[in-house]
Amino acid sequence: MEINLFQAILLGLCACLSSMPGLGGTTFGNYTLGRPLVAGLVVGLILGDIQTGVIVGASIQILYIALVTPGGTVSADVRAISYIGIPLSICAIKGMGLDASTKSAQDMAAALGAAVGTLGTVLFYGTATVNLVWQHVGWKAVKEGRFKQLYLVNMGLPWISHFICSFLPTVIITMAGSSMVDLMKSYLPMDGIAMKTLFTVGSLLPAVGVAILLKQVIGKATDFLTFFFGFTLAACMGVNLIGAAAIGGFFAVINYKIQMLKVRPAAASYDDDDEEDI
Repeated sequence: MEINLFQAILLGLCACLSSMPGLGGTTFGNYTLGRPLVAGLVVGLILGDIQTGVIVGASIQILYIALVTPGGTVSADVRAISYIGIPLSICAIKGMGLDASTKSAQDMAAALGAAVGTLGTVLFYGTATVNLVWQHVGWKAVKEGRFKQLYLVNMGLPWISHFICSFLPTVIITMAGSSMVDLMKSYLPMDGIAMKTLFTVGSLLPAVGVAILLKQVIGKATDFLTFFFGFTLAACMGVNLIGAAAIGGFFAVINYKIQMLKVRPAAASYDDDDEEDI
């Protein structure tokens, strides 16, 4: 099975729309269109084999169902997994004459998706790096009072970044086939200078992400207690993300009820005064 140019262009467009932070928006792009479970259906429609696309997408989604990007750092790029890994997996399954529902086909799809996802981190950081250029353009426009140019900086110029780091790689790799993955791994080894530089710079991003999160949620010094409580659960009790979310929801309900108790006496006092006036 081969992927033609038109199909590769559609896959590249979907990769752009689902790219983090996403030209399609965070909700529609990154958290919906970019998920392997949804991408499997989309890729199946593009390649003309919906059943195989959905099966491959579901098998790959299981591996990355809890993948998050704290502070903008990623261990695997789901965009690349979805719109490079899934098409290549479908081509490999069809080429080998395997049934997509068999364990061997799903294992092969998972392995190929993992390899492409690791390579996709290069595209992720590449997009973020190119976007820094547009930020400088925006700051210059603000200093010069050309505020209308910010529309171009915000909604126009990022397409160049995504075209270079999302669209073109997706089109080229999907048309070349799975052999392109092996070629990229040989020319861009994970222990090479280029990859080490990218991952070193990327490792600094969690500090920025935590600082942004603190700025949003910390209003007073005591708020640090609840913020670091989640880290305590993970470090001392081994609680995973799902467990921490459940515990956080429990405390959120308790806090909500406490706040409501504070409001009700004031409301009751207001009603009593009105009755006395009447």
